[in-house]
Amino acid sequence: MGRLAELAGDQIYGEKSRTFVFSEEGHTLGNALRFIISQYPDVEFCGYTVPHPAEAKMHFRIQTKKGRAADILKRGLEDLEKVCDHTLETFNEAYKEYRNSKNLSTENT
Repeated sequence: MGRLAELAGDQIYGEKSRTFVFSEEGHTLGNALRFIISQYPDVEFCGYTVPHPAEAKMHFRIQTKKGRAADILKRGLEDLEKVCDHTLETFNEAYKEYRNSKNLSTENT
């Protein structure tokens, strides 16, 4: 099984509603992705569950007013990646400024 699959039987609701199963993922991705996708105006519902702590799976559900749930998931993952990139850049710049203000060598970083 790949890292992402659709839950069987979900097709009866059409393209606007899907439950995706992420392997080897949990609350860290689920909560951040849910926050991003819930902000979109076309999203009717967005939530996730980790069915059991012993299983490394996360179920992620999206219901939209219009459009495809799979497209919303893709957009959410791309937007989350941008947020992470921005956070990392901001941290690295602040750390570099801190190191420079303390006259510390940056050779070991």
